[in-house]
Amino acid sequence: MERALTPLEERAATLERLRSETFDLLVIGAGIVGARIAYEAASAGASVALLDAGDFGGATSSASSKLIHGGLRYLQMGHVRLIHESHVERRLLLDRVAPHLVRPLIFLLPVYRGGPHRAAPIAAGLFAYSLLSGFRHSRARMVGPDAARELVPSLRTEGLRGVGLYEDAQTHDSRLTLATVAGAARAGAAVLNHRPVTALEQAGGSIVAARADDLLVRCRSVVNAAGPWVDEVRRLEDPAAQPIARLSKGVHVVVQPDQPWGAALTVPMERGRVAFAVPWEGMLLLGTTDTEYEGDPAGVAAEPADVETVLREAAVGLPAELLARDRIRYTFAGLRVLPRVTGDTAAAPREVVVRVGPAGMVSVAGGKLTTHRRIATGVLRRLPEFRRVRPSWDPLPGAGQPPPRPPEVEPAVWRHLTHLYGTDAAQVAAAGLERADPGGPDVWGEVHHAIDREWACTVEDVVRRRTTLAIRGLASPAVREAVAATLAARGVFQSVDGR
Repeated sequence: MERALTPLEERAATLERLRSETFDLLVIGAGIVGARIAYEAASAGASVALLDAGDFGGATSSASSKLIHGGLRYLQMGHVRLIHESHVERRLLLDRVAPHLVRPLIFLLPVYRGGPHRAAPIAAGLFAYSLLSGFRHSRARMVGPDAARELVPSLRTEGLRGVGLYEDAQTHDSRLTLATVAGAARAGAAVLNHRPVTALEQAGGSIVAARADDLLVRCRSVVNAAGPWVDEVRRLEDPAAQPIARLSKGVHVVVQPDQPWGAALTVPMERGRVAFAVPWEGMLLLGTTDTEYEGDPAGVAAEPADVETVLREAAVGLPAELLARDRIRYTFAGLRVLPRVTGDTAAAPREVVVRVGPAGMVSVAGGKLTTHRRIATGVLRRLPEFRRVRPSWDPLPGAGQPPPRPPEVEPAVWRHLTHLYGTDAAQVAAAGLERADPGGPDVWGEVHHAIDREWACTVEDVVRRRTTLAIRGLASPAVREAVAATLAARGVFQSVDGR
């Protein structure tokens, strides 16, 4: 039996491929869209290289509201086609592409006295929303306060006029991105994180190579899917390129619930916005803000004022004791990439912007997590060699019937592992069942798996994006030190920071 490569050996082998081959396609940026572009191109038989300046899914694609949804609020904006497309993609992700990572979730939409909406229009809107889904995975009706409290025990009922109930879905966004990267790698793509592209080389009016510090990657075509850095990469091709994107900051607050929730909460706000309270990985995810951001994308952070806004808006539907500061376990901020139009970011269209540069690089900005498959194929079709590409319906790695629970694995841990890893859960469990922290279900096998099989190179890669330690507030200094020691023992720190 052939020996598996160590993480350091695998990274060295990938670097050698990147130096020695000429790729049909180079994808810059490995968020969910860039990862899917690489996946679709590699699945179509192309030779593909995928590079990210940070970690796979390390920016927007690990800082979302974790929702796979049609977009109920887009009804009042008139974006009917976007809602229908989102529903189609939601069904495919739920039923076939990633059923272990994308799961149905009931939502409650309370209507309060003095609020921005009335019960009758909400009921009509929910019917239209379900109609656009084809009434699949999309229950919708009005329910009373008692039925609503059974699902969300903390729901504030004072002044409650009615509650709409509808169905969407949620995901672990960073692990969905990782599964897509893994699928691209299995299809033959050379994937590398923590290696920023610093220059593009041109010949005969076309891009022929990209420099990532001392690494030269030769290629025939380039897609720029760098998310918040999309315009920065465009200027590597054309220093005079005018911006195509604007950035909006979204902040989330994670709190410890007092008891399990059976549904999420959607509370209408002003400016056409909604506030969410979503049960996620045993925690409660509150959010989100929507404010213009003009700074360095790498510096985005949840400021005290942002946290205060999230808690204040959540208080419309939730009691003060649930929103106490001592319940906060984690906060995070991410950036939406929006079309560059004037006006309020909350009302800005969630449309995709695609531009082809003077040297042929295709750049993509904007879009939704839910429709990332459709976005990816739309981008690829801008390249002559991919004009006939169609989205793959193949399941991602991990999709399928998970194996039976081994008797030595606790049921709660097994539920956690089968959700995050699907059919690979037993392999992860075999790598170590000691809990990383007694307060959560993450085990040390996940840390080893992250380093050995999922390209984790830093502590944050492990605790923030491959496990749920950070978002549960369990990434203590002791845990971080232990993860750092494990990374160092594999030589991974040196391969990233020391090149």
